[in-house]
Amino acid sequence: MKSTDQIPTSKLQRTSKLVGTGVRLGANYLKYYGQRLVDDEQKAKEKLNENNAADIYDSLKDLKGSALKVAQMLSMERNMLPQAYVDRFSLSQFSVPPLSAPLVRKTLKRYLNEDPERIFDSFDYQAMNAASIGQVHRATSDGRALAVKIQYPGIAESIKSDLALVKPIALRMFNLGAKESEKYFKEVEAKLLEETNYIIELKQSKEITQACAHIEGVAFPEYVEALSSERILTMTYVKGKPLGEWVKTTFEQEVGDKIGQALWDFYMFQIHGLRKVHADPHPGNFLIGESNELIVIDFGCIKELPEDFYTPYFELADQATQSDESLFIDKLYELEMLVPSDGPKEVEYFTKLYKDLLQLFTSPFNRDSFDFGDPTFWEGIGKMAAFFANDEQLRTMNANRGSKHFLYMNRTFFGLYNLLYDLKAKVDTRAFERYMID
Repeated sequence: MKSTDQIPTSKLQRTSKLVGTGVRLGANYLKYYGQRLVDDEQKAKEKLNENNAADIYDSLKDLKGSALKVAQMLSMERNMLPQAYVDRFSLSQFSVPPLSAPLVRKTLKRYLNEDPERIFDSFDYQAMNAASIGQVHRATSDGRALAVKIQYPGIAESIKSDLALVKPIALRMFNLGAKESEKYFKEVEAKLLEETNYIIELKQSKEITQACAHIEGVAFPEYVEALSSERILTMTYVKGKPLGEWVKTTFEQEVGDKIGQALWDFYMFQIHGLRKVHADPHPGNFLIGESNELIVIDFGCIKELPEDFYTPYFELADQATQSDESLFIDKLYELEMLVPSDGPKEVEYFTKLYKDLLQLFTSPFNRDSFDFGDPTFWEGIGKMAAFFANDEQLRTMNANRGSKHFLYMNRTFFGLYNLLYDLKAKVDTRAFERYMID
């Protein structure tokens, strides 16, 4: 894959890149309208989606950073986007044009204050993995094999300007009010800034790997603080196949269930035991080791769950709450899913909508075991996604709903469910309780 010598970092450069992409999308639509005259509608639409997805991704992979992170997040929304977008955006998880060797050398020297040859016994300037915020290189030091994550230059500084570009589009797409939605954008901005601070990631990595070390079937690298900094993160190299590639191989379902159980236990222990969770569960953040262990390799995005969100969230997930209309509505208000300005019409509409959604989405929590390969569950998710996309009444109502904590909590569960679907895993939903320590 061709490397890059520079990344657009100024607001003008990044805006110009997006404007150029907009021009190409306009040309794609002109082709689409012409193709509809000579071809069937479905085929023309599929071609439009393929062209648009390719052009958008090509632009975002050059910008990198928060712009590409959005594509990475969207690639997990398989029931929300056309397949062409999911396929193309999935590349942002592990297959992005890497920095050139001179730029890697310059970045390492800037943040570790030495030439790589003075720091490491050996260093491979060819990246073994490149994603949205940084890329990873093999190295050795004192007889240890290492993985060195290097952040792309200028990424942290461009986050605010990137979100300013995205914000007007998001407001129109999701029918959001600028003032009321500010809490959501602040949440995203804060999390992205955290992800670009590798000192924070180092601290989070050590805390969670130590706390979760006793969970069966899960493994982690060790982190090397002396060879890390704000933009460089060094850990021991662990051998494994990326989860996204592993699930495409032929595997015994018993093995898929074992890995799925480890994944479920890992997440439930964090949520219920630590009150914080790895909130970026895309396939690029997990490896499958030689003994079929689940290896977690990235802790850049950790979401803390305050008690005043955690408690009503899981009370709302309980069937007993869903069966008690008055209690259910109380919890909706508590989590800001219903708001004081709602009239009787809005309360009735959203209460039914949320109940239908939660009865489906939280069904794994209300059973002793759950089969994530069950097609009826995913058909239900697909129908619900289609409803959200097409319901005219929903578009006319105030969409500024829900605690800001829903953003990353829902992202966590959507990502987790999709990984478990890829594994076709059947899990014991209560098994994680044996790891809980008072």
